[in-house]
Amino acid sequence: MSIHSQNCLREQISTLGQSLFDRGLTMGSSGNISVRLDDGGWLMTPTNACLGRLDPARISHLDKNGRLLGGDTPTKEHFLHMAMYDERPQSGAIVHLHSTHSVAVSCLPEVDHCDCIPSLTAYYVMRVGKLPLVPYHIPGDPKLGDAVRSLAGKHSAVLLANHGPVVAGKNLEAAVYATEELEETAKLYLLLRGTNPRTLTPEQIAELEAKFPRD
Repeated sequence: MSIHSQNCLREQISTLGQSLFDRGLTMGSSGNISVRLDDGGWLMTPTNACLGRLDPARISHLDKNGRLLGGDTPTKEHFLHMAMYDERPQSGAIVHLHSTHSVAVSCLPEVDHCDCIPSLTAYYVMRVGKLPLVPYHIPGDPKLGDAVRSLAGKHSAVLLANHGPVVAGKNLEAAVYATEELEETAKLYLLLRGTNPRTLTPEQIAELEAKFPRD
């Protein structure tokens, strides 16, 4: 990948990170973003960085073995990204947030651990699909990466219990859109709790999945 192309990706990470921050989908220094490079390496947001104030030049550049080539030290949750990429060679980017409504769903004791949010809308099915719950681990625990890896091959998004979503996409724009769709559907789910909402039928879901395959 040329320096120009890499710099464009750095700018895109910063622009979309600021958009997520400005709209309240992440706060403080929470959340992280990564993009896979053509040579097998990655660009990744640094540890303790605010997504609303990223410096493109300081975004971490890792080689295909995870060694730091330039920029600041990568997010301490880099292993979550690596676990998803290992199982999803088709994915080009990953977004992990502590978005409020998604985290709220992850704290509910009654959610289906195999599919945390019902199929309320077509766009949720198209962009997220089934959302499994990953059992709670203390932040930074490498075992969390193993837990994510066990699910990532079959799911483009997972929800970490009492923590937040990890979402993969074919590129950064797709990963961001899917993360936003997940958060909005989590909000819908919380609004509709106790009302027995109408969900999409298995036939409707199958039609969407056939017509709009995810990465």
